[in-house]
Amino acid sequence: MDCTATLNCLRDLGIQWQSDGQKLRILGKPVQKWQQPEKELNALNSGTTARLLSGILAGLSFKTTLTGDASLSGRPMDRILKPLTAMGAKIESKHGFLPLQFTPVKQLNRIRYELPVASAQVKSSVLLAGLNAKGETEVVERTPTRDHTERMLRLRQNKNMDGTRSLFSSSTVLIPNLSMTIPGDFSSAAFFIVAALLLPGSELTIENVSLNPTRTGLLQVLQSMGAKLTINETSSFPEPAGTITVRYSKLENCAIPRELNANIIDEIPILAILASQAEGEFTLRNVQELRFKESDRIAMIVENLRKTGIPVKEFEDGFKLNGPTKFRGGRVQTKGDHRIAMAFAIANLLTDEEIVLDDPACTAVSFPSFWDILNDLA
Repeated sequence: MDCTATLNCLRDLGIQWQSDGQKLRILGKPVQKWQQPEKELNALNSGTTARLLSGILAGLSFKTTLTGDASLSGRPMDRILKPLTAMGAKIESKHGFLPLQFTPVKQLNRIRYELPVASAQVKSSVLLAGLNAKGETEVVERTPTRDHTERMLRLRQNKNMDGTRSLFSSSTVLIPNLSMTIPGDFSSAAFFIVAALLLPGSELTIENVSLNPTRTGLLQVLQSMGAKLTINETSSFPEPAGTITVRYSKLENCAIPRELNANIIDEIPILAILASQAEGEFTLRNVQELRFKESDRIAMIVENLRKTGIPVKEFEDGFKLNGPTKFRGGRVQTKGDHRIAMAFAIANLLTDEEIVLDDPACTAVSFPSFWDILNDLA
């Protein structure tokens, strides 16, 4: 759904694209030739679409309105509104939430922006706005975040003396033609990696999956826990990709370095399932960002673990549990959150009692074929 939302918004802005289900061809053109949409742009449930597209809409020469579904409309947009407004963008919001109304300005101004929190979406929004700004925009990040945008645009970057990293964008950046095979999403693969680790006798090989180091922090965690993994990189440009083979393993919970939190943020729901089956204490803190995802994921992880027999302590910025503890049957509330649904679908494989999801169809937001693949493997 995230990809569909982005493509549909681009189509409404006059960008032509074609897809046969296997190949996607996008015919780009300068933003000066983009067209004013006849209706509101709908990001559906995709926070990535809303925040990245906002960086482009801020610099267009015509008015636009960006909206989304009920879930996305409840997610705060202040983190992008502040830097974009500092660049001179005129954006009206509903108290920091969607819908966003963009009014054209003569030109955006450059900015040097230090990310207050580790967020690839905020970083990318500002860098995309910088492509249509006067002067060179610099974004500084203290903790590495997903780097797809700077890879695709081949943006200049510096490692600073204080350990931070600076990325630069400007109107002089030449966006190259690009032809690539898009690797499988590591965050989606994580559910099946965990299933194979926890089910005795399992061995699973996943081919052509993203091995981008800013996305695969979970692999570092799993290796520290004692997971039997074989990783083989088969391509490196423009994104590292390859094969992961995983085998059933006896696991021990480990401490997770704070600097790794941004890298594993989407995998935390399934990591919680894994940790509940590993030996020892598992504590995760400084992940308050989870409260502002498709659902309050800290609350949903804690509530649903308790419903299915796993004692867990909740903190404002994380949670703690001890493993291993057996799952029991129960009814799980997903709040329409695809990652909560998929995580507890894997938990259902670990118990003879049934774990029932209130909204199994919500997995289609990011993984339409999840249930088919799960049924084939299980």
